Amino acid sequence: MSQGLDVQFLIDTFFVALSGVPVALLITVVSLLIALPLGFLLALTRINRIPVLHRFAQVYVSFVRGTPVIVQIFIIYNSVPLLLDSFFTKFKIDMNVYDVNPIWYAFIVFSLNTTAILIEVFRSSISTVSKGQLEAAHSIGLTNFQAFRRIIIPQTLVIALPNICTATVNLIKATSLGYALSLQEITLKAKVAANVGYNYVEAYIDIFLVYLLICSLVEYAFKLYEKRLSRYKTASI
Repeated sequence: MSQGLDVQFLIDTFFVALSGVPVALLITVVSLLIALPLGFLLALTRINRIPVLHRFAQVYVSFVRGTPVIVQIFIIYNSVPLLLDSFFTKFKIDMNVYDVNPIWYAFIVFSLNTTAILIEVFRSSISTVSKGQLEAAHSIGLTNFQAFRRIIIPQTLVIALPNICTATVNLIKATSLGYALSLQEITLKAKVAANVGYNYVEAYIDIFLVYLLICSLVEYAFKLYEKRLSRYKTASI
């Protein structure tokens, strides 16, 4: 006869898993702060077909989106320290690269991955904004920077926001792979707690509930922000 769920363990481990939320959110926020401007700029290079940069962005998107995140984690986590160690040894720099906090590798992996997604999000969104609006902005004396800041970017955000929300939620869920970097995030904390009594079913239920809670709150926050940007919808149609 199978043993039922350990309700007390389920409750206790929920709070253990919850204690890993700050790490998951830190990775998410830092990755987005890097990926949002980088994705926007590389999207512009694709739209304007800037030589070299356009081709680089195209290959970059295909490569990152065509490989699993876990593979990218293992490649960067194993190759970057080797490259840095060779570099430091060559130039006689006294630094142990293996003492670097693994969260830095998480920032690199998830920033690169999210950037590839946002390039396509921004490329499709910017393309829907009429070019005539940029020309009209120039005709009244606005610079390119002013035109993008006051006219193009607000309209682009309205169109892109649902996809940015999806990318953010997917990024939060992808941080569960941080266990491969030995990061003390949600999944690893719950699994370590489960190792003692082999309560893996309860641990995974807790992981499910914590991610469901976070992602639901993030989606709600995006909906509130989308309402604030709704005044630009008329201009973007």
